Amino acid sequence: MNDTYCPECKRPTEVVFDHSAGDTVCSDCGLVLEAHSIDETSEWRTFANDSADNDPVRVGGPTNPLLDDAGLSTVISKPNGSSGDLFTTSLGRWQNRGANPDRSLLQAFKTIATMSDRLGLVTTIKDQANEIYKKVEDQKPLRGRNQDAILAACLYIACRQEDKPRTVKEICSVANGATKKEIGRAKDYIVKQLEVEMGQSVEMGTIHAGDFLRRFCSNLGMTNQTVKAAQEAVQKSEELDIRRSPISVAAAIIYMITQLSDDKKLLKDISVATGVAEGTIRNSYKDLYPHASRIIPSWYAKEEDLRNLCSP
Repeated sequence: MNDTYCPECKRPTEVVFDHSAGDTVCSDCGLVLEAHSIDETSEWRTFANDSADNDPVRVGGPTNPLLDDAGLSTVISKPNGSSGDLFTTSLGRWQNRGANPDRSLLQAFKTIATMSDRLGLVTTIKDQANEIYKKVEDQKPLRGRNQDAILAACLYIACRQEDKPRTVKEICSVANGATKKEIGRAKDYIVKQLEVEMGQSVEMGTIHAGDFLRRFCSNLGMTNQTVKAAQEAVQKSEELDIRRSPISVAAAIIYMITQLSDDKKLLKDISVATGVAEGTIRNSYKDLYPHASRIIPSWYAKEEDLRNLCSP
């Protein structure tokens, strides 16, 4: 907005420039002072994080260094209306028939992006999964292998490397039908191929019970005070020699903490929220029960409260 003299208002007034129509309009009386002017500002661009409603596509998407042509290509659009130019229609058909070396990569990247969005993962993890898939695909074609399991395994490895691990069940829930066994085999295959390419072992990162705890507590709708107590209990449990998976330990501690609160959670609900079987939670709880006074914060539960814990 700036000040321009309006002949209708007969004084300098603020005007608004309509970029879509190219009109300069008086903000007081609505008179169009200038029509169909040329917009000399920079063109818009497409960015993946922008929503479709606020993302006018004008000059194509951002470059992708993982593609052979960096994602820069010409697209022959369809003519407007049902009766379009026959030559333009034929050109578009011929272009679609042409062999695109990046077609399979684009489809794989699209699938990884869809799985990442369904899991609520950040862009960094999605890009890391794309790079892992690109490295494996360049080294050895993946024809004949379960593509959904390969892509899910790439995402699982990327989560581990970015210190934002997800359980195999969580990855499996968005893997288009790939089973845990198939994803596990695909993960071993990808790690082996990466080690051959890099000439060294692939660093996957160590997972801890605390990596999953807050997300599990959020799924159960636990209060902030209960979540804080569970986090402290998880940290203290790492000092113990509990030979259970971190996911099972997190689920057992959530069960133990909620039994001491007013908002008790059923074992069945904890099993659904964490993806850990009820029997596994019971066995992990049995291992943690003798150390309850040591791992549960004293400000959260007193000695007499601990005696009320159900015995395993």
